[in-house]
Amino acid sequence: MVPKQIMYTSLAPHGPLKLYHFIIIVAVVLAFLSQLPSFHSLRHINFVSLLLSLGYTILVAAACIRAGLSKNAPTKDYSLSSSKSEKTFDAFLSVSILASVFGNGILPEIQATLAPPAAGKMMKALVLCYSVVVFTFFLSSITGYWAFGSRVQSNVLKSLMPDSGPALAPTWLLGVAVLFVLLQLLAIGLVYSQVAYEIMEKGSADASRGRFSRRNLVPRLLLRTLYLAVCAFVAAMLPFFGDIVGVVGAVGFVPLDFVLPVLMYNMALAPPRRSPVFLANTAVMVLFAGVGAIGAFASIRKLALDAGKFKLFSNNVVD
Repeated sequence: MVPKQIMYTSLAPHGPLKLYHFIIIVAVVLAFLSQLPSFHSLRHINFVSLLLSLGYTILVAAACIRAGLSKNAPTKDYSLSSSKSEKTFDAFLSVSILASVFGNGILPEIQATLAPPAAGKMMKALVLCYSVVVFTFFLSSITGYWAFGSRVQSNVLKSLMPDSGPALAPTWLLGVAVLFVLLQLLAIGLVYSQVAYEIMEKGSADASRGRFSRRNLVPRLLLRTLYLAVCAFVAAMLPFFGDIVGVVGAVGFVPLDFVLPVLMYNMALAPPRRSPVFLANTAVMVLFAGVGAIGAFASIRKLALDAGKFKLFSNNVVD
């Protein structure tokens, strides 16, 4: 659910604006900001994004602790599904989601293997990346699960602002948290879209002209705006959240994080086939190829099961 919609539905539960209205608003803002021409031009936005992530995590963790200790705290239920198959599929789905979370460090991890001085700088970036990921992901996950049990929403703000009953945290805190996550999502959208922009503009840009020349500016404006319009349309039409993260993690990040690196190592350095390094790399590759396959099946299965809970352009996100 778009953060602005979370606050809007809390302040005006019967208001006329729907989820897709907020998706359109975010897409328009992204279309404007996406005209920054290169990844390097986003460096200051990346730094602000880091501060927003830390601030949001601290606020959400404090809100969850307060909610868990309050007299209006929801009943905590830490029980799991009684079905063994359901537990198994949920476990592999969780692995896929974790892979997508930790997969953010794959770029500095690859660059950390380059020759000096890039290796040293990228190793520092890698340590910082995983430190931030561990802090932000696990602090909010642990406090959210402690406060709400297995009923916690994939977007914990929805648990803190339930549809029925009062909010479980101060309004000012929730407002600041919503603002932080909204700005953070804008920054993430800019960073992740930059790769697609580079691919699209390889054939349309003219390197001999300036970045802001009409020859380069017009194609960039059209291609990037069209790309964001398509993304917004799909997001509004298919409002899934956790399920999509699971599919992306299983299909994309598990192979990228655990299979391809060891495969490339064996191919590039060619250790003896009976050496412990080669055998260990092969075992990791086979193991996580299986984990990725099962995780993909579990994610797609969950997506199929949740398909009956939504309709096109629904006003609610399916978790």
